[in-house]
Amino acid sequence: MSQRPLTVMLVAAEASGDDRGAGLMRALKRRCGAGIRFVGVGGERMAAEGLASPFDIADLSIFGLTEGLLAYPRVVRRADETAALAARERPDVAVLVDSWGFTLRVAQRLRRQDPSLPLVKYVAPQVWASRPGRARTAAAAFDLLLTIHKFDAPAFEREGLRTVFVGDATLAIDFSVADPGRLRGQIGAGAEEPILLVLPGSRPSEIDRVLPAFEDAVRRLKAERPRLHVVIPAAPTVAQLVKARAGRWAHVVEGEGAKRDAMKAATVALACSGTVTTELALAGCPMVVAYRLAPLTYAILKRLIRTKYVTLFNIAAQDFVAPEMIQADCNGPALAREVALRLDDPDLRRRQVERQNAALLQMGRGGPDPSGAAADAVLSAIAARNNR
Repeated sequence: MSQRPLTVMLVAAEASGDDRGAGLMRALKRRCGAGIRFVGVGGERMAAEGLASPFDIADLSIFGLTEGLLAYPRVVRRADETAALAARERPDVAVLVDSWGFTLRVAQRLRRQDPSLPLVKYVAPQVWASRPGRARTAAAAFDLLLTIHKFDAPAFEREGLRTVFVGDATLAIDFSVADPGRLRGQIGAGAEEPILLVLPGSRPSEIDRVLPAFEDAVRRLKAERPRLHVVIPAAPTVAQLVKARAGRWAHVVEGEGAKRDAMKAATVALACSGTVTTELALAGCPMVVAYRLAPLTYAILKRLIRTKYVTLFNIAAQDFVAPEMIQADCNGPALAREVALRLDDPDLRRRQVERQNAALLQMGRGGPDPSGAAADAVLSAIAARNNR
Protein backbone atom coordinates (compact mmCIF):
# COMPACT_ATOMS: atom_id res chain seq x y z
CA MET A 1 0.00 0.00 0.00
CA SER A 2 1.44 3.37 -1.03
CA GLN A 3 2.05 5.88 1.73
CA ARG A 4 -0.25 8.90 1.84
CA PRO A 5 1.72 11.97 0.69
CA LEU A 6 2.30 14.80 3.12
CA THR A 7 -0.68 17.14 2.73
CA VAL A 8 -0.09 20.85 3.29
CA MET A 9 -2.99 23.29 3.35
CA LEU A 10 -2.16 26.86 2.38
CA VAL A 11 -4.57 29.77 2.52
CA ALA A 12 -3.76 33.11 0.90
CA ALA A 13 -6.35 35.74 0.03
CA GLU A 14 -4.37 38.55 -1.60
CA ALA A 15 -1.72 39.03 -4.28
CA SER A 16 1.17 39.41 -1.80
CA GLY A 17 0.07 36.28 0.09
CA ASP A 18 -0.30 34.39 -3.17
CA ASP A 19 3.31 35.25 -4.00
CA ARG A 20 4.61 34.16 -0.58
CA GLY A 21 2.51 31.01 -0.70
CA ALA A 22 3.93 30.08 -4.11
CA GLY A 23 7.47 30.58 -2.82
CA LEU A 24 6.77 28.36 0.17
CA MET A 25 5.31 25.67 -2.11
CA ARG A 26 8.43 25.67 -4.28
CA ALA A 27 10.66 25.36 -1.21
CA LEU A 28 8.59 22.51 0.20
CA LYS A 29 8.70 20.66 -3.12
CA ARG A 30 12.50 20.99 -3.17
CA ARG A 31 12.60 19.31 0.24
CA CYS A 32 9.90 16.68 -0.23
CA GLY A 33 9.83 15.94 -3.95
CA ALA A 34 6.82 13.88 -5.00
CA GLY A 35 5.96 13.08 -1.40
CA ILE A 36 3.90 16.22 -0.88
CA ARG A 37 0.60 17.60 -2.12
CA PHE A 38 -1.10 20.96 -1.60
CA VAL A 39 -4.70 21.94 -0.92
CA GLY A 40 -6.26 25.23 0.03
CA VAL A 41 -6.94 28.71 -1.28
CA GLY A 42 -4.72 30.89 -3.44
CA GLY A 43 -4.30 32.84 -6.64
CA GLU A 44 -2.56 32.44 -9.98
CA ARG A 45 0.98 31.98 -8.63
CA MET A 46 -0.03 29.23 -6.21
CA ALA A 47 -2.11 27.61 -8.96
CA ALA A 48 1.02 27.48 -11.12
CA GLU A 49 2.70 25.50 -8.32
CA GLY A 50 -0.11 22.95 -8.18
CA LEU A 51 -2.82 24.29 -5.86
CA ALA A 52 -6.45 24.18 -7.05
CA SER A 53 -8.32 26.95 -5.24
CA PRO A 54 -12.08 26.42 -4.79
CA PHE A 55 -12.81 30.11 -5.47
CA ASP A 56 -11.27 33.30 -6.86
CA ILE A 57 -9.37 35.17 -4.14
CA ALA A 58 -10.36 38.49 -5.72
CA ASP A 59 -13.53 38.00 -3.63
CA LEU A 60 -11.41 38.52 -0.52
CA SER A 61 -9.18 41.40 -1.59
CA ILE A 62 -10.63 43.80 0.96
CA PHE A 63 -9.18 46.68 2.96
CA GLY A 64 -10.97 49.22 5.11
CA LEU A 65 -13.77 49.33 7.66
CA THR A 66 -16.63 50.07 5.28
CA GLU A 67 -15.50 47.50 2.73
CA GLY A 68 -15.01 44.93 5.49
CA LEU A 69 -18.51 45.40 6.86
CA LEU A 70 -20.08 45.14 3.42
CA ALA A 71 -18.04 42.03 2.59
CA TYR A 72 -18.55 40.29 5.96
CA PRO A 73 -21.19 37.75 4.79
CA ARG A 74 -18.99 36.79 1.83
CA VAL A 75 -15.90 36.44 4.06
CA VAL A 76 -17.80 34.18 6.47
CA ARG A 77 -19.10 32.04 3.61
CA ARG A 78 -15.62 31.66 2.11
CA ALA A 79 -14.15 30.82 5.54
CA ASP A 80 -16.80 28.09 5.95
CA GLU A 81 -15.94 26.72 2.49
CA THR A 82 -12.24 26.68 3.36
CA ALA A 83 -12.89 24.79 6.59
CA ALA A 84 -15.05 22.29 4.70
CA LEU A 85 -12.18 21.75 2.26
CA ALA A 86 -9.88 20.97 5.19
CA ALA A 87 -12.41 18.49 6.58
CA ARG A 88 -12.43 16.64 3.24
CA GLU A 89 -8.67 16.71 2.58
CA ARG A 90 -7.39 16.13 6.17
CA PRO A 91 -4.14 18.15 5.89
CA ASP A 92 -1.12 17.51 8.10
CA VAL A 93 -0.63 21.25 8.66
CA ALA A 94 -2.41 24.48 7.72
CA VAL A 95 -0.38 27.56 6.78
CA LEU A 96 -2.41 30.76 6.74
CA VAL A 97 -0.65 33.52 4.82
CA ASP A 98 -1.12 37.24 5.48
CA SER A 99 -4.76 38.58 5.20
CA TRP A 100 -5.37 38.81 8.95
CA GLY A 101 -9.17 39.10 8.99
CA PHE A 102 -9.88 36.17 6.68
CA THR A 103 -7.15 33.81 7.86
CA LEU A 104 -8.07 34.36 11.52
CA ARG A 105 -11.64 33.25 10.80
CA VAL A 106 -10.35 30.21 8.94
CA ALA A 107 -7.98 29.34 11.82
CA GLN A 108 -10.78 29.53 14.37
CA ARG A 109 -12.89 27.13 12.31
CA LEU A 110 -9.99 24.73 11.79
CA ARG A 111 -9.22 24.73 15.52
CA ARG A 112 -12.80 23.77 16.40
CA GLN A 113 -12.86 21.15 13.65
CA ASP A 114 -9.53 19.45 14.48
CA PRO A 115 -7.74 20.66 17.65
CA SER A 116 -4.69 18.53 16.79
CA LEU A 117 -4.05 20.20 13.41
CA PRO A 118 -0.93 22.48 13.58
CA LEU A 119 -1.91 26.01 12.58
CA VAL A 120 0.89 28.21 11.24
CA LYS A 121 0.47 31.94 10.62
CA TYR A 122 2.86 33.21 7.96
CA VAL A 123 3.33 37.01 8.30
CA ALA A 124 2.38 38.65 11.57
CA PRO A 125 -0.28 41.32 11.96
CA GLN A 126 1.49 44.66 12.28
CA VAL A 127 0.96 45.14 16.01
CA TRP A 128 3.95 47.49 16.13
CA ALA A 129 1.92 49.89 13.99
CA SER A 130 -1.59 49.50 15.46
CA ARG A 131 -3.96 47.25 17.44
CA PRO A 132 -1.47 45.53 19.76
CA GLY A 133 -4.30 43.34 21.12
CA ARG A 134 -3.99 41.22 17.99
CA ALA A 135 -0.88 39.61 19.50
CA ARG A 136 -3.01 37.95 22.18
CA THR A 137 -5.63 36.96 19.61
CA ALA A 138 -2.93 35.38 17.44
CA ALA A 139 -1.52 33.46 20.40
CA ALA A 140 -4.95 31.93 21.03
CA ALA A 141 -5.53 31.05 17.37
CA PHE A 142 -2.18 29.72 16.12
CA ASP A 143 0.53 27.27 17.16
CA LEU A 144 3.40 28.92 15.31
CA LEU A 145 4.05 32.35 13.83
CA LEU A 146 6.50 32.93 10.97
CA THR A 147 7.57 36.57 10.91
CA ILE A 148 9.14 38.54 8.10
CA HIS A 149 10.54 41.33 10.34
CA LYS A 150 12.97 40.88 13.19
CA PHE A 151 11.07 43.40 15.30
CA ASP A 152 7.83 41.36 15.19
CA ALA A 153 8.74 38.63 17.66
CA PRO A 154 8.70 40.23 21.16
CA ALA A 155 5.03 41.26 21.12
CA PHE A 156 3.90 37.71 20.26
CA GLU A 157 6.38 35.83 22.42
CA ARG A 158 5.15 37.81 25.44
CA GLU A 159 1.74 36.24 24.78
CA GLY A 160 3.23 32.73 24.60
CA LEU A 161 3.12 32.24 20.82
CA ARG A 162 6.14 30.41 19.42
CA THR A 163 7.68 32.72 16.82
CA VAL A 164 10.28 32.07 14.12
CA PHE A 165 11.85 34.86 12.08
CA VAL A 166 12.16 33.65 8.47
CA GLY A 167 12.71 36.91 6.63
CA ASP A 168 10.80 38.65 3.88
CA ALA A 169 10.59 36.57 0.69
CA THR A 170 10.19 39.80 -1.27
CA LEU A 171 13.83 40.62 -0.44
CA ALA A 172 14.92 37.46 -2.27
CA ILE A 173 13.37 38.44 -5.63
CA ASP A 174 15.92 38.03 -8.41
CA PHE A 175 15.99 40.92 -10.87
CA SER A 176 19.07 39.64 -12.70
CA VAL A 177 16.95 38.15 -15.50
CA ALA A 178 14.80 41.27 -15.93
CA ASP A 179 15.29 42.94 -19.31
CA PRO A 180 14.46 46.67 -19.43
CA GLY A 181 15.18 46.72 -23.18
CA ARG A 182 12.48 44.12 -23.76
CA LEU A 183 9.92 46.38 -22.03
CA ARG A 184 11.06 49.43 -23.99
CA GLY A 185 10.69 47.52 -27.24
CA GLN A 186 7.24 46.31 -26.23
CA ILE A 187 5.93 49.84 -25.62
CA GLY A 188 7.92 51.60 -28.35
CA ALA A 189 10.10 53.67 -26.00
CA GLY A 190 13.51 54.90 -27.10
CA ALA A 191 16.57 54.15 -24.98
CA GLU A 192 16.62 57.65 -23.47
CA GLU A 193 12.90 58.33 -23.22
CA PRO A 194 11.53 58.51 -19.66
CA ILE A 195 9.19 55.84 -18.32
CA LEU A 196 6.79 56.40 -15.43
CA LEU A 197 5.66 53.21 -13.76
CA VAL A 198 2.19 53.44 -12.15
CA LEU A 199 1.17 50.80 -9.60
CA PRO A 200 -2.35 51.47 -8.30
CA GLY A 201 -2.72 48.44 -6.00
CA SER A 202 -4.03 44.90 -6.10
CA ARG A 203 -7.48 45.40 -4.55
CA PRO A 204 -10.53 46.72 -6.41
CA SER A 205 -11.12 49.25 -3.63
CA GLU A 206 -7.57 50.59 -4.08
CA ILE A 207 -8.15 51.01 -7.81
CA ASP A 208 -11.37 52.91 -7.09
CA ARG A 209 -9.80 55.31 -4.60
CA VAL A 210 -6.26 55.76 -5.90
CA LEU A 211 -6.40 55.46 -9.68
CA PRO A 212 -8.32 58.75 -10.32
CA ALA A 213 -5.60 60.76 -8.56
CA PHE A 214 -2.89 58.81 -10.37
CA GLU A 215 -4.59 59.45 -13.72
CA ASP A 216 -4.81 63.17 -12.96
CA ALA A 217 -1.11 63.25 -12.06
CA VAL A 218 -0.21 61.43 -15.30
CA ARG A 219 -2.27 63.86 -17.37
CA ARG A 220 -0.42 66.81 -15.82
CA LEU A 221 2.99 65.19 -16.29
CA LYS A 222 2.39 64.23 -19.92
CA ALA A 223 1.14 67.71 -20.78
CA GLU A 224 4.65 69.00 -20.09
CA ARG A 225 6.53 65.86 -21.16
CA PRO A 226 4.99 64.46 -24.38
CA ARG A 227 7.75 61.82 -24.64
CA LEU A 228 6.87 60.34 -21.24
CA HIS A 229 5.77 56.70 -21.45
CA VAL A 230 3.39 55.40 -18.78
CA VAL A 231 3.29 51.70 -17.87
CA ILE A 232 1.01 49.88 -15.43
CA PRO A 233 1.95 46.32 -14.42
CA ALA A 234 -1.51 45.06 -13.42
CA ALA A 235 -1.86 42.63 -10.50
CA PRO A 236 -3.77 39.47 -11.50
CA THR A 237 -6.56 40.27 -9.01
CA VAL A 238 -7.42 43.56 -10.79
CA ALA A 239 -6.01 43.16 -14.31
CA GLN A 240 -9.34 43.43 -16.15
CA LEU A 241 -10.44 46.40 -14.05
CA VAL A 242 -7.15 48.23 -14.68
CA LYS A 243 -7.27 47.59 -18.43
CA ALA A 244 -10.82 48.90 -18.60
CA ARG A 245 -10.02 52.06 -16.65
CA ALA A 246 -6.46 52.88 -17.70
CA GLY A 247 -5.95 51.25 -21.08
CA ARG A 248 -6.52 54.57 -22.86
CA TRP A 249 -3.67 56.44 -21.15
CA ALA A 250 -1.15 53.76 -20.16
CA HIS A 251 0.50 50.61 -21.44
CA VAL A 252 -0.98 47.85 -19.23
CA VAL A 253 1.28 44.79 -18.92
CA GLU A 254 0.60 41.50 -17.18
CA GLY A 255 2.72 38.74 -15.74
CA GLU A 256 5.62 38.60 -13.30
CA GLY A 257 8.29 38.80 -15.99
CA ALA A 258 6.77 41.90 -17.58
CA LYS A 259 6.42 43.54 -14.17
CA ARG A 260 10.10 43.02 -13.35
CA ASP A 261 11.17 44.25 -16.80
CA ALA A 262 9.09 47.37 -16.20
CA MET A 263 10.54 47.96 -12.74
CA LYS A 264 14.09 47.82 -14.13
CA ALA A 265 13.20 50.03 -17.10
CA ALA A 266 11.31 52.71 -15.17
CA THR A 267 12.75 56.15 -14.56
CA VAL A 268 10.40 56.79 -11.62
CA ALA A 269 7.44 54.95 -10.10
CA LEU A 270 4.18 56.20 -8.60
CA ALA A 271 3.11 53.38 -6.33
CA CYS A 272 0.23 52.48 -4.07
CA SER A 273 1.60 51.60 -0.62
CA GLY A 274 2.24 47.88 -0.18
CA THR A 275 4.67 45.05 -0.89
CA VAL A 276 5.34 46.48 -4.34
CA THR A 277 7.36 49.34 -2.83
CA THR A 278 9.96 46.84 -1.59
CA GLU A 279 10.07 45.24 -5.04
CA LEU A 280 10.64 48.64 -6.66
CA ALA A 281 13.46 49.40 -4.24
CA LEU A 282 15.08 46.05 -5.06
CA ALA A 283 14.89 46.95 -8.76
CA GLY A 284 16.67 50.23 -8.06
CA CYS A 285 13.67 52.38 -8.97
CA PRO A 286 13.06 55.70 -7.16
CA MET A 287 9.42 56.19 -6.27
CA VAL A 288 6.64 58.28 -4.81
CA VAL A 289 4.32 56.30 -2.50
CA ALA A 290 0.64 57.14 -2.17
CA TYR A 291 -2.49 55.78 -0.52
CA ARG A 292 -6.09 56.75 0.10
CA LEU A 293 -8.58 55.07 2.43
CA ALA A 294 -12.31 55.44 2.86
CA PRO A 295 -12.82 58.55 5.05
CA LEU A 296 -14.32 56.65 8.01
CA THR A 297 -11.58 54.01 7.92
CA TYR A 298 -8.89 56.71 7.81
CA ALA A 299 -10.42 58.61 10.73
CA ILE A 300 -10.40 55.47 12.87
CA LEU A 301 -6.95 54.25 11.83
CA LYS A 302 -5.41 57.67 12.37
CA ARG A 303 -6.22 57.26 16.07
CA LEU A 304 -4.82 53.72 16.18
CA ILE A 305 -1.63 53.95 14.12
CA ARG A 306 1.53 54.20 16.20
CA THR A 307 4.06 54.84 13.41
CA LYS A 308 4.36 57.87 11.15
CA TYR A 309 5.60 55.78 8.20
CA VAL A 310 3.67 53.30 6.04
CA THR A 311 6.44 52.14 3.68
CA LEU A 312 8.59 49.32 5.06
CA PHE A 313 11.94 50.73 3.98
CA ASN A 314 10.93 54.12 5.43
CA ILE A 315 10.14 52.34 8.70
CA ALA A 316 13.53 50.61 8.60
CA ALA A 317 15.31 53.91 7.93
CA GLN A 318 13.03 55.88 10.29
CA ASP A 319 12.93 58.57 7.63
CA PHE A 320 10.98 59.51 4.51
CA VAL A 321 13.40 57.95 2.04
CA ALA A 322 10.49 57.94 -0.41
CA PRO A 323 7.77 60.58 0.01
CA GLU A 324 4.43 59.27 1.29
CA MET A 325 1.35 61.05 -0.07
CA ILE A 326 -1.48 59.82 2.12
CA GLN A 327 -5.21 60.62 2.05
CA ALA A 328 -5.70 64.34 1.22
CA ASP A 329 -2.13 64.53 -0.09
CA CYS A 330 -2.96 61.76 -2.59
CA ASN A 331 -4.19 64.18 -5.26
CA GLY A 332 -3.19 64.85 -8.84
CA PRO A 333 -1.30 68.14 -8.44
CA ALA A 334 0.68 67.00 -5.39
CA LEU A 335 1.56 63.63 -6.92
CA ALA A 336 2.59 65.25 -10.20
CA ARG A 337 4.84 67.69 -8.35
CA GLU A 338 6.70 64.94 -6.45
CA VAL A 339 7.05 62.71 -9.52
CA ALA A 340 8.22 65.65 -11.66
CA LEU A 341 11.01 66.45 -9.20
CA ARG A 342 12.39 62.95 -9.72
CA LEU A 343 11.80 62.78 -13.47
CA ASP A 344 13.73 66.01 -13.96
CA ASP A 345 16.60 65.51 -11.49
CA PRO A 346 18.92 62.51 -12.09
CA ASP A 347 20.95 63.37 -8.98
CA LEU A 348 17.82 63.27 -6.79
CA ARG A 349 16.96 59.86 -8.27
CA ARG A 350 20.47 58.59 -7.59
CA ARG A 351 20.44 59.78 -3.96
CA GLN A 352 17.02 58.23 -3.32
CA VAL A 353 18.10 54.87 -4.76
CA GLU A 354 21.22 54.90 -2.55
CA ARG A 355 19.08 55.51 0.54
CA GLN A 356 16.58 52.84 -0.53
CA ASN A 357 19.45 50.35 -0.87
CA ALA A 358 20.74 51.19 2.60
CA ALA A 359 17.26 50.65 4.06
CA LEU A 360 16.95 47.29 2.27
CA LEU A 361 20.14 46.13 3.98
CA GLN A 362 18.61 47.07 7.33
CA MET A 363 15.55 44.98 6.39
CA GLY A 364 17.71 41.89 5.73
CA ARG A 365 18.52 41.98 2.03
CA GLY A 366 21.14 39.35 1.16
CA GLY A 367 20.19 37.01 4.01
CA PRO A 368 19.22 33.31 3.81
CA ASP A 369 16.32 32.27 1.56
CA PRO A 370 13.12 33.22 3.43
CA SER A 371 10.93 30.68 1.62
CA GLY A 372 13.38 27.94 2.53
CA ALA A 373 13.41 29.03 6.18
CA ALA A 374 9.60 29.06 6.18
CA ALA A 375 9.51 25.56 4.64
CA ASP A 376 11.86 24.23 7.33
CA ALA A 377 9.69 25.73 10.07
CA VAL A 378 6.53 24.20 8.58
CA LEU A 379 8.11 20.75 8.32
CA SER A 380 9.30 21.08 11.95
CA ALA A 381 5.73 21.86 13.02
CA ILE A 382 4.52 18.66 11.30
CA ALA A 383 7.29 16.62 12.91
CA ALA A 384 6.42 18.01 16.34
CA ARG A 385 2.79 16.95 15.85
CA ASN A 386 3.81 13.46 14.78
CA ASN A 387 6.07 13.08 17.81
CA ARG A 388 3.38 13.95 20.34
